[in-house]
Amino acid sequence: MKTPIFLLTIMFLGSLVWGQGRSTPVPPGIRQADQTEAQTDKNVPPPLYKRANIDVGKLKHDADELASLAQSIPNDVASTGRGILPKDLDEKLRRIEKLAKHLRSDLNP
Repeated sequence: MKTPIFLLTIMFLGSLVWGQGRSTPVPPGIRQADQTEAQTDKNVPPPLYKRANIDVGKLKHDADELASLAQSIPNDVASTGRGILPKDLDEKLRRIEKLAKHLRSDLNP
């Protein structure tokens, strides 16, 4: 009676030892994807966190011009209520938009 239990134990332990030597094969697609990902990681440069040099004088000049133009708009809009359309209102509004975009892009690179 001891012999069958002993044989079963030996077989069980043998299968454990034999199973540890084998590894599960990796499908070729997975292996190729891992290699491609590793290669891509090598080719991607690290992100640059260096801010570009900002011309503070130009930013201040643009901000002052923007403020000046913005202050003139309410008077121009009020005159449209009286039937007078200022010639340069459209130009002022476009300039305000351009200055605002420029300031935003310079301050948030």
